[in-house]
Amino acid sequence: MKKIYLIFPILAGIMFGSTGIFVRTLTENGIDSTTLLFLRFSIAIIYMLIAIVLTDKSLIKVSKEDIPLFLICGLCILGLNLCYNNSINTVPLSLAAVLLSTAPVFVVIFAYFIFNEKISSAKVISIILVIIGCILTTGLLEESMIPITSIGLISGIGSAIFWAIYTIASRKSIDRGKHTFTILFYSLIIITIVTIPFTNFGQIESFVLANPANNIIFLLLHSLISFALPYILITISLNHLDAGTVVILSSGEPVAALVFGAIVYNEIPSPLMFCGIIITIIALISLSRKIEMKSE
Repeated sequence: MKKIYLIFPILAGIMFGSTGIFVRTLTENGIDSTTLLFLRFSIAIIYMLIAIVLTDKSLIKVSKEDIPLFLICGLCILGLNLCYNNSINTVPLSLAAVLLSTAPVFVVIFAYFIFNEKISSAKVISIILVIIGCILTTGLLEESMIPITSIGLISGIGSAIFWAIYTIASRKSIDRGKHTFTILFYSLIIITIVTIPFTNFGQIESFVLANPANNIIFLLLHSLISFALPYILITISLNHLDAGTVVILSSGEPVAALVFGAIVYNEIPSPLMFCGIIITIIALISLSRKIEMKSE
């Protein structure tokens, strides 16, 4: 029975890798970035509430002391997604996913300056390999036919920085006894409240009315597949597998994004760029496992 949980993080990685398809489709249909995020996270509140009810209703309870960390987590998820969506729309899906996945590098750097955690030689080697892999993935060392914009690269790195801060803040909240579902549920509420003033409800109305049945289903799937379900699957798998295994199995997001980009948008990476993706994934797996072992 335990073997079935090995599939969960793999599916989560594939789902995260498919995010670009939803983002580009909604953008092409006139949905701006903030409105897109309002749709994703407001709908995800329902999914996370269902997950909490099915898991443990007491997870809904929080104290005032929890709010500051929830606020940080929510704003970081918002910043992460704003940057990642912009990266998705300006660089190949595989590169956007690789840049987002470099978050463990920033976790190590932030932990060094904030918590005075030492950076081992093994971590330094992993970070260097990540940098080399990212350089190869961008195609900077060759004449690439795939357009790479500086704003796309900066946005991708920004998404990784926000993810790193979220990782640290959520870990602090977990150390205080909070469940991942609780953290995500209240983070989603915060994001929804923050994005309401910047949401264009006219765009939502136009999109839904263009094809009510299909587009409503698309919005529900967008929120479920690109956010709620992957987090739920990873959380469940962490209850049955060690963290290192989950990290390895869920690290296929860049590869999934590469496949989706090639099939849907004809974004074919060169052999050198593909090698860069593989190098980056291997280095990030190694770095993530070192971080997990340190926190245990």
